[in-house]
Amino acid sequence: MMMRKRQKMSKTNKLSRETSPYLIQHSENPVDWHPWTEHSLKKARAMNKPILLSIGYSACHWCHVMAHESFEDDGIADVMNKHFFNIKVDREERPDIDQIYQIAHQIITQRPGGWPLTMFLDPRNNQPFFGGTYFPNEPRHGMPGFSDLLIRISNYFINEKKNIDNQNKKLNEIYKKIQPNGLSKNEKINAEPIKTAREMIERNFDKEYGGIGSAPKFPQPASLEWLLKYWRNSAFQEEPDIEALYLCTLTLKNMAEGGLYDQVGGGFFRYCIDRNWQIPHFEKMLYDNGLLLSLYARAYLATGDSLFKRVIEETVNWLYSEMRSESEGFYSSINADSENEEGKFYVWERDEIKKIIHSEDFNVIEKYYGLDKEANFENRWHLTISNDIENIAKDSKYEREKLEDKVKKCNQILIKERKLRIPPSLDKKQLVSWNALVIKGLAISGRVLERKDYIQSARESLEFIKKNQFDKNTLMACYIDKISKYPAYLDDHAFLLDAILEFLQSEWNTKLLHFAMKLADNLIDNFFDEEKGGFFFTGNNHEKLIFRTKPMSDDALPSGNGIACFTLQRLGFLISEKRYLAVSKKTLESGFSLLKESPHGHLNLLNALEENLDPPESIIIVGEKNKISEWAKSTNKIFSPKRMVFSIPNNEKDLPESLAIKRSNEGKPTAYICRGHSCTEPIEKFEDLIKKITESS
Repeated sequence: MMMRKRQKMSKTNKLSRETSPYLIQHSENPVDWHPWTEHSLKKARAMNKPILLSIGYSACHWCHVMAHESFEDDGIADVMNKHFFNIKVDREERPDIDQIYQIAHQIITQRPGGWPLTMFLDPRNNQPFFGGTYFPNEPRHGMPGFSDLLIRISNYFINEKKNIDNQNKKLNEIYKKIQPNGLSKNEKINAEPIKTAREMIERNFDKEYGGIGSAPKFPQPASLEWLLKYWRNSAFQEEPDIEALYLCTLTLKNMAEGGLYDQVGGGFFRYCIDRNWQIPHFEKMLYDNGLLLSLYARAYLATGDSLFKRVIEETVNWLYSEMRSESEGFYSSINADSENEEGKFYVWERDEIKKIIHSEDFNVIEKYYGLDKEANFENRWHLTISNDIENIAKDSKYEREKLEDKVKKCNQILIKERKLRIPPSLDKKQLVSWNALVIKGLAISGRVLERKDYIQSARESLEFIKKNQFDKNTLMACYIDKISKYPAYLDDHAFLLDAILEFLQSEWNTKLLHFAMKLADNLIDNFFDEEKGGFFFTGNNHEKLIFRTKPMSDDALPSGNGIACFTLQRLGFLISEKRYLAVSKKTLESGFSLLKESPHGHLNLLNALEENLDPPESIIIVGEKNKISEWAKSTNKIFSPKRMVFSIPNNEKDLPESLAIKRSNEGKPTAYICRGHSCTEPIEKFEDLIKKITESS
């Protein structure tokens, strides 16, 4: 059936008063959209209309497609408004709602979810009775047109209440069953999952191009970082696992030289649609870049590969130029689309480049970016490194360094030219969890590259969160338009705690340590399941939803339970807090069945398991500030993922007792090496420290 498009947007719906850029994008739809509020849900119940729940985010390409095809169409909007109560949710503001209905979608359809997520809810209890993701406006690929589907769903809701009630009961039973089972009788946590994780990761690894699986291909930094750590931990075995290092660095190299990485402007796109990392899905997400920044920094420390260093520096420059707010935080995402076309902002015509680049330099760029080969994206070029500089140098009169300078010069010209285009939209939400990932990446990168400016940026972002999103002992998840919104979730607390622990290794700050302890206490008091162990995604002070999720597995984001367990354990060892250690262990016990079944899907929880069985090493260096920094700097040059190094000035006050007792003689640098609850005698000579940590490595 042909639908009529609106000629003019004459009025706005209820979303016009929201702050979410995604919701505002839909504020002029002819659909009578409502935000997710108690008032909206009550109204739907009173009208006895099924709820059409649409979940997406501002950078999502297929969200825009469905909006253009269906939500901007007068005819489809009339059907939606007549038969449904329509609610829009920004999954970045409300990851709790998104998690619940993604799980429900998977249960009902037996298919993975995604965005846009389209769910139909019973208004009596908000339970879903049907769902899907993207629906076309007209029949296509065996799928019904959206308008016809809506009529059928409406009729089903009216005529099949008994079937819906039965399905709701079954869903409630399944919700209870999918929570972690914990330990079986007489079972204890053990190293079995660690032994099998390595094999499971390699089983699905693409040994030609790197990464997990085939197409589409996602970065999966948790797997790569775990391989890097696994290689390092095997260094002193009879047969070090060189293969683990190879798999990790192969992937990092191909991602950095391929289309997943923006060769001109820096920063990583979401994922690639092909096996060999050439053509991305063009949205840029803050969380991807935070996670990858940490990973490349650690890989550079481990290997010294100059490519990894370049990626770190360019990614940070992109964060500063495109994603940093005036308030010292970082924005959420950049849209995949510009001018209603995915990737238009990033791709090039060959002649377009030839016009703006000097002919001699163009000869280099042509070979470097493969402009002399067939176009790789809809008769245009998405720039990837097609030819190594070393190879180009062999066939030219220029040395490698000169050619690298030419590439940098040309990239600056391309950046300038690209800025003349209509840019994709920027989502200016500042989310604690995603900012925490960037703060962690900046702290590690600053330490590895000895960049004080990176560490300063991390400090400023932490202070902003502390000042603007933490009030009366409550952390708020989202900041936009000078307003903090929504009580923070598990990820916000866990990721921020993790970021602070990394920052303290780059620059000591006792006030931030106490802030970390408050976050840890909030995690336990508001999110921890005292009965069964593990952390709920939402706190005790949160809106009551149809069930509380307890996510253990890693996805695009690390598992909140995994990070909480890992960081609480590290903090517990650092300040000798038994409560943190006990909660961490109970979380491991809660999720151990999942670790046994699928260790490669729970790698952050697996990291916590490893350090529970074999505690990390903490090196505490005390003394005069200007003297101890050199000790710390030298110590940090050794890649050792199970080691933390803290340099604490001798005049610091209000330290926890376990740290306060570690003093130096007359301000001279003094080190203590601690593992678990035991520490060495004070070490007052640098060469003795290096000898001991070399032995312990």
